[in-house]
Amino acid sequence: MGKQTPVRRNDDIALMIDALGAEGQGIGRVEGYAVFVPGALPGERVRAHVIKDGADYGIAKLLAVESSTEERVLPPCPAYERCGGCTLQHLSYPAQLAYKRKAVEDALRRIGGFADIEVPPVLGMEEPWQYRNKGSFPFAVIDGRAQTGFFAPRSHRLVPLEDCLIEKTPVLLSMLAVRDWADEQRVPVYDEQTGRGLLRHVVARAAQTGEVMVTVVASAALPGTRQLIETLRARVEGLKSVYLNIQKTRSNVILGGENRLLWGEPQIADRLCGLAFSIGPASFLQVNPAQTEKLYRTALDFLAPGGGEKIVDAFCGIGTITLLLARHAAEVVGIENVPGAVEDARRNAERNGIKNARFLCAPAEDALPALLKEGFAPDAVVLDPPRKGAEEGFLRALAESGVKRAVYISCNPATLARDCKLLAAGGYRIEKIQPVDMFPQTTHVEVIIMMTYCGRDKK
Repeated sequence: MGKQTPVRRNDDIALMIDALGAEGQGIGRVEGYAVFVPGALPGERVRAHVIKDGADYGIAKLLAVESSTEERVLPPCPAYERCGGCTLQHLSYPAQLAYKRKAVEDALRRIGGFADIEVPPVLGMEEPWQYRNKGSFPFAVIDGRAQTGFFAPRSHRLVPLEDCLIEKTPVLLSMLAVRDWADEQRVPVYDEQTGRGLLRHVVARAAQTGEVMVTVVASAALPGTRQLIETLRARVEGLKSVYLNIQKTRSNVILGGENRLLWGEPQIADRLCGLAFSIGPASFLQVNPAQTEKLYRTALDFLAPGGGEKIVDAFCGIGTITLLLARHAAEVVGIENVPGAVEDARRNAERNGIKNARFLCAPAEDALPALLKEGFAPDAVVLDPPRKGAEEGFLRALAESGVKRAVYISCNPATLARDCKLLAAGGYRIEKIQPVDMFPQTTHVEVIIMMTYCGRDKK
């Protein structure tokens, strides 16, 4: 017999909200039993309808806010309550930054075991709107028409969009142009349930230079590509590249492994921190350029290289941080496991006339020990892994190396805290922390931590 919970599915309950969850849901408690209510905020008394009564927690739909907090604001986006692109538009921006600061601090204390840690205020934006220079939009057929937008929260039900307040204008214009072309040409839209159809996503990137790249993702070759190119060229100023990406697998992964250039240049030019970069359809570059500059310059300030250091940049992608570091160090080695990204990184080094950076294509957990074994003695290591964090083998190799300084850049406070705990056990101590708000109106936050090696018996 299952555990009896104090609330049951389909109950209507009154609830005092006292916290925000990891996805921005309000959390209240009934006899100690946690109930998550999307749309509710701490300090509010709400009425909610229970839709799930799990053994450990419940989920409820917000019915009414009976007593509101001063931090509640009216979301400016008309699709906000239906769309899963943003989760915090109903919370004032200063309160969003406070929430993210607390999320970082809680993760470091609860998961990392850093009991006395203090996290400084998050570096936010003056204007936290229209900051995304890249968008990925799925397609669906709604009322017989091709539509695109974002998925509703925790679903694959499409919410069609005509506008988006966090995307830059060229990205939106690209999305709408491809949607209208698909509708006019009656292009078969991919159906996730059956695996039939062609058109799956449109991905658009608008560079700081004004150049735009559009990638249409389909399960096979598309009809009407001449009309697609004509439509995009007429409606998107700065268009430089149009690609077809072939994604045949039945999965949630947006891009497949094959890119076909339909029109224009194979890459577009972008700029970041005074450096020039070439961007292809599979290149990774942060989507908020203004905050990315704050993030990378903070990492550079933490390291404070004097010009003579040797530095390893692990998980380096197309070399953005590597090349920035190279202007302030004697030698930098970038490590990346994606061959295309390494090719981009090498081209970007050449493009910027940087000769003291080299790149290795290998898993970071293999490359770092190999570098150390061949006699490369870094003064510092920078790591910027994906959301899942760094592999344990890499962290152990770093701890065993005794490298004096390690700067960890993370988009996931939970895996950051887990990894820092392992590094602390290996002799590292946290010296500096700085969260940066890369994604306003959402729960996501980037964090930079600098750790110094003080020995296993002195940490």
